[in-house]
Amino acid sequence: MTQLCLEVQGAVRHENRPADRALEFALRRSRHLYANERRAVAEQTYALLRQRRLVDYLLEAGFPGLERVGVTRQDMLRLALSRVLLGEEPEAVAGIMKLARSEAAAISRAQESRHLLGKLGRVERLGIEASLPNFLAQKFIEEFGEEAATAAQAMNVRAPLCVRANRLKGDREALRERLKREGIEATPGQFGPDSLIVSESVNLFSLASFKEGLFEIQDEGSQLLGALVDAPPRIVVDACAGAGGKTLQLAAQMKNRGELFALDISARRLEDLRKRARRAGAHNVRVVPLDEEDAAKETLARLSGAAERVLVDAPCSGTGTFRRKPDARYRMDEAALATYVARQHELLAAYAPLVKPKGRLIYGTCSMLREENEAVAEAFLRAHSDFALASADTWLPKESALPLTRDGMLRLYTHKHGTDGFFGAVMIRAA
Repeated sequence: MTQLCLEVQGAVRHENRPADRALEFALRRSRHLYANERRAVAEQTYALLRQRRLVDYLLEAGFPGLERVGVTRQDMLRLALSRVLLGEEPEAVAGIMKLARSEAAAISRAQESRHLLGKLGRVERLGIEASLPNFLAQKFIEEFGEEAATAAQAMNVRAPLCVRANRLKGDREALRERLKREGIEATPGQFGPDSLIVSESVNLFSLASFKEGLFEIQDEGSQLLGALVDAPPRIVVDACAGAGGKTLQLAAQMKNRGELFALDISARRLEDLRKRARRAGAHNVRVVPLDEEDAAKETLARLSGAAERVLVDAPCSGTGTFRRKPDARYRMDEAALATYVARQHELLAAYAPLVKPKGRLIYGTCSMLREENEAVAEAFLRAHSDFALASADTWLPKESALPLTRDGMLRLYTHKHGTDGFFGAVMIRAA
């Protein structure tokens, strides 16, 4: 298993491959592993990614001359230190990973180097302790103030496994009973009527209930953003549909009636949506690839002023999903963030004309950053006087004891709500 972890780490760290794809590729070639071994490989891989900067800092402090050690051996030491930082006994890790005596001693010294972090400035210290690029550490401080460390560290714990019951095929309680018969314990989520939290790490894709389309894997934060759409059985547009997680949620809201247009520039991802829609029994989904300019213009012209709801779940930095995609933080820089922000402004302006009078435009991201969230929505409202902000509370579950909005906009934080970080704003077009 250690060798497999190192293979994945090498692909992510040195070849810049996405962790989920590198892990899937490695595990596909290792079919001899038991399920618990496969889970251990995944957990160790993601644990190191979540604390990569901290591991690097401490290892360099405890192992003078680390740069002269071969790359594979460096990765071995990083993996060993990561396991120790998560609570495993250093002697046990050294034995399992067959570390030399000098290497085991270096791991011990590395742990003792944590006091050096106290000498760093606030931004750099947070960046290293939470394994964030310094520019993101600064933004977390600006957004969360004294809670910045808590908010950042919340992105470094394993996310719960959450599913959404497919209302086209049954409710949450029926799904819970079905999962129980399949040996899976699940408890109701804290938000909304359709979410279930699966109690342990299991391969849900292998279950008959999944293959029958009874549920989709979807974080509660994502489900709450979908709830803001409150899609009626008329014309609804999911403007950045991707592989369709929220599209299928909207189809269930519409009870398979009306027309739900799923638009995206990626034909490959929309092909995945087609397959998922068939499994879910969602028959009102109209998949429209926008990878060709002429097709995009024709579709936008045809839907102009016709949609009761338009959801723009925009591409973003993904800072709210770092606990699920920990490697994404290391590919993010200020230039990439600026590109996302510019694209978000463009998308809102492009899809707003599709909203009919009295219809709603819903803007969402899985970002924690104000410049991708409130700032984009506020700029849009200043430039489009025919739209007005509506309070998101109107469409959110009333049973929640936690505040889910700020200034009328959905604002979910991992350290406060236990969900991925999500933002949503509902804007109504004038009559």
